[in-house]
Amino acid sequence: MGRKIKFCLVYRDMWQSAGKYVPRVDQLKEVAPAIIEMGCFSRIETNGGAFEQVNLLYGENPNKAVREWTKPFNEAGIETMMLERGLNGLRMYPVPADVRRLMYKVKKAQGVDVVRSFCGLNDTRNLELSVKYAKEAGMISQGALSITHSKIHTVEYYMGVVDKLVEFGADEIGLKDMAGVGRPVTLGKLTKAIKDKYPHIIVQYHGHCGPGFSPASMLEVARNGADIIDVAVEPLSWGKIHPDVISVREMLYDAGFDVPEINMAAYMKVRSLNQKFIDDFLGYFMDMKNRQSSSMLVGCGLPGGMMGSMMSDLKSMHSAINVSLQQSGKPTVSIEDLVIQLFQEVEYVWPKLGYPPLVTPFSQYVKNIALMNIYAMSAGQPRFSMIDKDSWNMILGRMGKLPGELAPEIVELAKSKGYEFFTGNPQDEYPDALDSYRQEMQAKGWDCGQDDEELFELAMHDRQYRDYKSGIAKKRFLEELETVKNKASKDVQVEDVQDPKIKKIKSPKTGKLLFAFISDQYNVGDAISVDEQLFYIESNTHYEVVISKYAGTVGKLYCRQGDWVHEGDTIMTIVTE
Repeated sequence: MGRKIKFCLVYRDMWQSAGKYVPRVDQLKEVAPAIIEMGCFSRIETNGGAFEQVNLLYGENPNKAVREWTKPFNEAGIETMMLERGLNGLRMYPVPADVRRLMYKVKKAQGVDVVRSFCGLNDTRNLELSVKYAKEAGMISQGALSITHSKIHTVEYYMGVVDKLVEFGADEIGLKDMAGVGRPVTLGKLTKAIKDKYPHIIVQYHGHCGPGFSPASMLEVARNGADIIDVAVEPLSWGKIHPDVISVREMLYDAGFDVPEINMAAYMKVRSLNQKFIDDFLGYFMDMKNRQSSSMLVGCGLPGGMMGSMMSDLKSMHSAINVSLQQSGKPTVSIEDLVIQLFQEVEYVWPKLGYPPLVTPFSQYVKNIALMNIYAMSAGQPRFSMIDKDSWNMILGRMGKLPGELAPEIVELAKSKGYEFFTGNPQDEYPDALDSYRQEMQAKGWDCGQDDEELFELAMHDRQYRDYKSGIAKKRFLEELETVKNKASKDVQVEDVQDPKIKKIKSPKTGKLLFAFISDQYNVGDAISVDEQLFYIESNTHYEVVISKYAGTVGKLYCRQGDWVHEGDTIMTIVTE
């Protein structure tokens, strides 16, 4: 028998790639014994990005969820693993260094053994503290490469990142093939290069199915020295999620590797429980298109996990784009045509934006720019007419150094707007903040919790944590669940408007309403210009910007800053000129 290959069940990511939510802690505790009984997993990805926010959105305590979920695996001797986003920690935007440092201490105390740290730009400056703080807390540090395919993302490029991670003290290297667009042979060469230079380093491969390369990639990385392969379990495998452990195990066994046996009775129990959770409520929040692979993802490289939100975006923009096309005397497009246009536009703009690997949050930024380009062109305007604030922060280097060079037209556009490019260390822009959060907890009489875990939650997810403490989060979730179950109208609170000059501005998705991330909001009568950024919707995965298509004044406001809104809710009306 050949070299041993271990399996990691990416249970958190299975659910995140399938839909909006993950199982509740009672459901996680129910499935844990069956996962252990399967007998084939050396690791379980238990928590990390979006897991904590989802629990807060439920109105539940995420610290309790992590402790109770990891406990059975700790007792069984199976390593637990989390995912974090480097500079962004467990959220979508940068985190102060002292909050990042506390995260590892808290997660280690809660029973998490391994931390996979990645930067969506592969900027090692954003990962240095991740490795340092993880090791300091006694965790196994896995520095992850955000895998994509372009002329600059070569084996030599990635080895430069690996060298720095090893220099920082990383114990392992993860190949995070989030869109599944890594080419199998190239991934094999990269794995061999890592193992040849650093034979003591553990290599773990994570590949989404997406365009269909990942089984071949798994075989290639295994042949070239990979130690651990990430897998999934039905009914949350394949499509845009991850390959199923049964198929991967049989493929590697046939290739001569020493792979563990699977207790099929336990597998069927896990499979049945997954379906039970879907039928209970999680299925209401899943986009069935995520169950399908698509070769169209080869060119654009968009990750499977964002397909659901992307389709929601397209549906919300579809009618507006067709109106603009009709006004310009051009033929309208179907939603299917629009999907292809978006894939092609992402493929077009990506190189001009410096080839940022399309992983959270940079996949959302590139997609947003591409979608707004399509809308602008339908209205006879040039590309890059509408770029939101967060996308500009990426372009200007405030989140890290882009892998490639910006196109001259993007540089000139930034200069024309008076924007300055940032070349410093992104972490320096975000001063320590724990003291202020500790003071807030003391003022409100809140306990900082065991190992300061409650303090950490407030500091990492301040808005969601406050909503959890107030009870608003649970109320909102139950209301949202009731709405989707009953398929009730999402816009009943708005009177029928007959005046063609009055335009309804609706929410493109369900989430928290933020007017430009500030406490102030519009007043009736305020002037609105075309292309003005009206508001953002914060979901558990990203921010969605809504830009005005009209010039006029605010007619009426139906929602306030911080309100929880549903997809299709009318936020405001604009009285056009």
